[in-house]
Amino acid sequence: MEVHFTPELQAKLDRVATDINSGADEYVQQLVEHYLDQDVWFRQKVTGGLKQLDHGEFLTHEEVGARLKKMFHP
Repeated sequence: MEVHFTPELQAKLDRVATDINSGADEYVQQLVEHYLDQDVWFRQKVTGGLKQLDHGEFLTHEEVGARLKKMFHP
């Protein structure tokens, strides 16, 4: 796979890679891997939350307010 960046973005990438003593290719691979891991985590959380809603497992606005009040004003 080949990815093309604007000259400005390439310059930023090169600067950051140099700052962390890494090659630009290696740094981009690390960034993409981190992004994909976060994306998988986020999608799992959203799917889990939607399943909870489907099962009627949620808090009302008032319940959330009461919990926050209890947390910050014990």
